Amino acid sequence: MTRVPTISLATARRTALAAQGFADRRPGPGTATTRHVARVLDRVRVVQIDSVNVLARTQYLPFFSRLGPYDTALLDRARDGAGPRARTGRRVVEYWAHEASLVPLQTWPLLAFRMEGARERAWSREIVQSHPGLLQTVLEVVGEHGPLTTRAVETYLPHGADRPTEDWGWNWSAVKRCLEFLFWSGQITSAGRTASFERRYAVPEAVLPADVVQRRDALLEEDPQEAVTELLRLSLLAHGLGTQRCLADYFRLRGPRVARALTTLEERGHAERVQVRGWDRPVWRDPAARSPRSVPGSALLSPFDSLVWQRERTEALWGMRYRLEIYVPAGQRVHGYYVLPFLLDEELVGRVDLKADRLSGTLLVQSSGWEPGADPARAVPALQAELEAMAGWLGLSRVDFAKS
Repeated sequence: MTRVPTISLATARRTALAAQGFADRRPGPGTATTRHVARVLDRVRVVQIDSVNVLARTQYLPFFSRLGPYDTALLDRARDGAGPRARTGRRVVEYWAHEASLVPLQTWPLLAFRMEGARERAWSREIVQSHPGLLQTVLEVVGEHGPLTTRAVETYLPHGADRPTEDWGWNWSAVKRCLEFLFWSGQITSAGRTASFERRYAVPEAVLPADVVQRRDALLEEDPQEAVTELLRLSLLAHGLGTQRCLADYFRLRGPRVARALTTLEERGHAERVQVRGWDRPVWRDPAARSPRSVPGSALLSPFDSLVWQRERTEALWGMRYRLEIYVPAGQRVHGYYVLPFLLDEELVGRVDLKADRLSGTLLVQSSGWEPGADPARAVPALQAELEAMAGWLGLSRVDFAKS
């Protein structure tokens, strides 16, 4: 029987941080390039998108955490390419991976089984039965005129006398449901977002490289098991190490295919079992994962940062019980609305509830607190420096602790 190596919790933390890009040297303020953004993408593999804008759009924050102040247009170009209709220069595309996410182009075809399943199980599938004619018309409009926002699609649709029945529903909500179903099922994709966060829809053939679309089409005809295995391998690369649950959660993988994929990765030498002291779960490690002697530095982490997605993992590795409280009634929140964990020299030492008050040019620290064992004398100056850097990056002139 193969002996399972045992590693310390500190080693596991350093492995996880290195896999997520926190051991990489930050560029100087404002000097990050396309190469630096690509490096982060190569590390994290998935970047979550969310509409909450109390601080900054969610997709931009993981890059700030790893690079410091950078030009967000670099990420926009990676998403949009050389232009809305251009197939060149685009590095990532949007799809449902963890949640709504940006993924590298090469990852998008691996989600073909999810696109196929969406045709039967997507939450918006009812539009297929209720408005089949509208669904086909929307697809044709996007194919002919895209990339288009929802509102732009609507301008191409007939109204009034063109409705076959009174409840036909040729309105914004019906159009949006059609677009979301077509997006879920892979019949259309995203060519990026507008400045107001509206998705621009296009058919994949118009905005994605031909080989990427062809690969997706080929995978639609194959057993999904191999795609699940590859997604789990990518998850392990991004984690460094993790339990089956946290590895599967990265791409929201479910069912018996996950366990089979882990077995396959072990057989191929892409995963090895380890025991982590203090983590009472079976753990798999990427055999090539780095485990630096130390991971110095500090970073503010978005609530949607992939380092802290899986809350049980966060608690097991760092001892922080972290929960998103955006949807909790204000009077019941423990830590605040938009709370960012503070990483300092391998440890999660505190958390701050932040808001960008753009009218007054202020980064508001609405509340803050330290974790048990944190040393405020050491942590406060580091946190202040990160907050000031974030304020400058957001175009704000000062940091206000008045409400903390």
